[in-house]
Amino acid sequence: MSDFQTVRGFEEAWRPPVKPRRITPQTILKPGGGASGDEVRARLTRVVDRAPEVMVKVTGRTRDLGHLRAHLDYISRNGELEMEDRDGAVVAGRPTVKELAEDWSDAALADSRRRSNTPFSLSLVLSMPADTDPATVRDAARAFAREVFADRFDYVFALHTDAQHPHVHLEVRSLGDHGERLNPKKADLDAWRQVFAQALRDRGIEAEATPRRARGITRKAERTPLRKIRERHEAGKGEPAKVRRSAYRDAAKAAFGGKTAPETWERQLLERQAAVRRLYVAQAGILQRSPNPADRALGAKVEVFVQSMPRPDSQRLALARALRASNRSLGRKDDGIGKDRTR
Repeated sequence: MSDFQTVRGFEEAWRPPVKPRRITPQTILKPGGGASGDEVRARLTRVVDRAPEVMVKVTGRTRDLGHLRAHLDYISRNGELEMEDRDGAVVAGRPTVKELAEDWSDAALADSRRRSNTPFSLSLVLSMPADTDPATVRDAARAFAREVFADRFDYVFALHTDAQHPHVHLEVRSLGDHGERLNPKKADLDAWRQVFAQALRDRGIEAEATPRRARGITRKAERTPLRKIRERHEAGKGEPAKVRRSAYRDAAKAAFGGKTAPETWERQLLERQAAVRRLYVAQAGILQRSPNPADRALGAKVEVFVQSMPRPDSQRLALARALRASNRSLGRKDDGIGKDRTR
């Protein structure tokens, strides 16, 4: 039996928030959530050592045969790249890919409960950082798909190595073997990240799947469609996204309109992050009082981890700072021009 002690509620720092709840640091012998002390110790070590974070992302849904065929063509590079199905069979060549798309489409259209916008399939991407062995990513993705989908949903997947990060495209048929429909929620995606991270660890690659707040990150990553729109705009090939323009308007009010007080949601964000950091600090204190030298060393690493966390922030306030900095820079340039003209 492990003697690893944790702060009450400590594992809440690693769970995606569902409801705000007050967490009071209090020592207990067994960590909550059913994990053993050794499991909590191992996970805390991975977190403070900044083990690579896995990505499991829904990239879209296909809703007609043409869309499904186009996406399978993309995954298979027009049939030239081998895909693998849930039985381990290879799917390759455009005729075979076309036949697969038609089979899935026929099954979807034959479902009497189907609505006009019911998806044919769900598109997922599973990815790891650039220095991860691609073959291991593929093997872990295979294990992930088998565990999560194989007994209910048909799927195909393919490894792509032509981008910076090795990643697997996984296409899952939305209609299950027994008529169930695949409609994942946020909690499902969080659980899927855990499964993929464990599959990588089982294959010798340290990987984690913690929520952003567990790492001190309070701003969401830019969504792929918004990033592409921004890049086109910066290249002079289009207008900025509406959501981006709205974000800049809100930031301008904060930067120049005196609206600097945090919004309600920003205060909640700061409070949640403060609670997470208090838990880490309290846990570091427990570890540093342990008779186990390894635990004391881990406690010191936890302290350093907390100190290195980025400051809590929101997109609105970050953009406001950038606008103020840009305004000051322009002001300095204008002052310089004025002096030259005076001379």
